[in-house]
Amino acid sequence: MIPQSMKMAWKQLKTSKMRSFLTMLGIIIGVSSLILLVSLGKGVAYQINSQLGDLGSNLVMVMNSSTNPNDEFTYDDVLKYKNIDGVKSISPASSGQVKATFDYKSKDLKLIGTNEQYKDARGLKLDTGRFLLPIDVEYGQKIAVIGSNVANDLFGFSDSIGEYIHVNGMPYKVVGVLEEKGTSMMGSSDDQIFVPLSAAQRLLKDINVRTFYIETETAEDVNKVVSALESRLSIHFNYSEADSVSGEKAPYLVINQQEILNAFNTISSTLTTALGATAAISLVVGGIGIMNIMLVSVSERTREIGIRKALGAKRRDILTQFLIESIVISVVGGLVGIAIGVSGVLAFGALAGIPSGITAPTIIGAFLFSVLIGIIFGITPANKASKLRPIDALRSE
Repeated sequence: MIPQSMKMAWKQLKTSKMRSFLTMLGIIIGVSSLILLVSLGKGVAYQINSQLGDLGSNLVMVMNSSTNPNDEFTYDDVLKYKNIDGVKSISPASSGQVKATFDYKSKDLKLIGTNEQYKDARGLKLDTGRFLLPIDVEYGQKIAVIGSNVANDLFGFSDSIGEYIHVNGMPYKVVGVLEEKGTSMMGSSDDQIFVPLSAAQRLLKDINVRTFYIETETAEDVNKVVSALESRLSIHFNYSEADSVSGEKAPYLVINQQEILNAFNTISSTLTTALGATAAISLVVGGIGIMNIMLVSVSERTREIGIRKALGAKRRDILTQFLIESIVISVVGGLVGIAIGVSGVLAFGALAGIPSGITAPTIIGAFLFSVLIGIIFGITPANKASKLRPIDALRSE
């Protein structure tokens, strides 16, 4: 009975192609939107998690937001935190905007003054040459490590190692070029230049360190290190618990990399769910369209129903027939929607340079939801058809 009903349902679809297409259009839009929005949301989450994950979950950043000159850090002040149990390395970061020139080419970029441990703490990789050395920081050597975009813009296809660039008019020897990393939430190293901290302090005319990074031995050491850090920072800034209770904002900020990841994942999950729920609404609208068209179909085929009942068709036969027609519409619409949605995600991901984020549960869930919509909104028309009395149905025009 069911195979025969499916054949009849398929024949009915082919008989009224345009009406069938318009009926399933809501399902197509709903399924494709659901896959597109959820998959792109997951793709963006994968990309940002990957970028933040490259830095590791054992990175802690300390920022000095105080405007009091007595609260400023020097490089020696920063290095004192190295004796905290669990700390592997400390990397200061004094930054400023500079202009770098080579021959007739120039480029405005961000300069970062730091030490030799910054590369590993921030997950930087060398393409050619070397990074900073302890002796460079100790003697304030005028050497520079440049990002990939800086090398391309100033030197083109020429080898930049050993060449001199002028940074705000001062000559710096290029000793290293970084691998291309791309843009991330933490900024891009591709358009930056790295020099020894002591050289940067002279260049920027500022001996204070506003930001520094601490790399812990393991991810398990992060909480312990953060606790010790905050305790010692509160003493350095003369910031007490009473100040916190009174609502006074701390003049420093300790950012745990893992906390950033956790917070982002929570936001991303909530946003993806909201996008999926929004797309699911269009599926419900599509279901209403199916129900309306099926009710029209019941009215148009009243005499057919009456003849079938007069020839011995039972109520469940009529109910099954119209319910299967509704399900076939939703199934075909769901399959077309999946094809459009997956194609859209792949195309958008390729253009935007983000992972597709397509997963089997997303596709299966969207398809099953479309089938469920067909069942729920097909019950009313099917039930109405099955309850028609043969004599009333045969009398209809």
